[in-house]
Amino acid sequence: MHSKKLGWLLLSPTLLILGLFGVFPFLYVLWVSFHEWNPFAANPAKLFNWAENYRKLVFDSQFLASLGVTFAFAVFAVGSEILLGYFLAQAFLKDFPGKAFFRTIHTLPLIMAPIIVGSVWKLMATPSIGVIPYILKHTVGFDLNIGTSAVAAFTITVIMDIWHWTPLVTLTMIAALVSLPPDPFEQAQIDGAGKRQIFWHITLPMIRPALIATVFIRLMDAIRTVDEVLMLTGGGPGSATRYVGVHIYKEVFPRTNYGYGSAVSIVVLYLTIVICWLLYVGLIAPRVRKV
Repeated sequence: MHSKKLGWLLLSPTLLILGLFGVFPFLYVLWVSFHEWNPFAANPAKLFNWAENYRKLVFDSQFLASLGVTFAFAVFAVGSEILLGYFLAQAFLKDFPGKAFFRTIHTLPLIMAPIIVGSVWKLMATPSIGVIPYILKHTVGFDLNIGTSAVAAFTITVIMDIWHWTPLVTLTMIAALVSLPPDPFEQAQIDGAGKRQIFWHITLPMIRPALIATVFIRLMDAIRTVDEVLMLTGGGPGSATRYVGVHIYKEVFPRTNYGYGSAVSIVVLYLTIVICWLLYVGLIAPRVRKV
């Protein structure tokens, strides 16, 4: 009993922090989502409106459109990051001149705050002063304008996210690959297996847990992205880059619609959990049951 009490005592600081900064904010947002509340209105009282906010978002065309572009953004960005991160991890496991320098340069985007990343890419993508429109104009004759072209704005936000977060995937893939035992690979080479067979039947199954965990992390980050996109495009042009995080921001801050913004946040959290659960059930659970 003494050791059990000691264990709970040692866990108490963590549980306290989790309750204060995790459970309590969630319960508060959930409570606000059932109210109509504008704290800057003439009458800032919280008016309980049952599930009106949730009924409203089901028929909100802006919210539904933001969900669509957010999922498209997440698929393109996260998919590209996983592929690039894996191939870069394989490259960095080999010896080549300047390896330490290139690994350091590759990791630098991770130390930059998202709002700084958005500001830098804003400068690089602005038609009048940006290096990206200049290069495209003088190489392929393409006029890039993220302020008027929805496709250009969406593409630049995807590329920006890939540039910022691919190093994270690379680091996790390096950690997963260096932890693999050499015996299965040596045996497969002796048996005459090719590189493709080794990848599909040995490498991929063995790094699957790390790969899925990385997908979970990046998928959750991509769905809730706000800072970078807000600085780069402001959600425009039109609603081309009004991702769901930007939509929530504009509902809560410029429009001070706290109740509705809280309801959208709860729904997005639920959708994120469902997507991650479906990925777990489809990719992890079947193999756990086999073992």
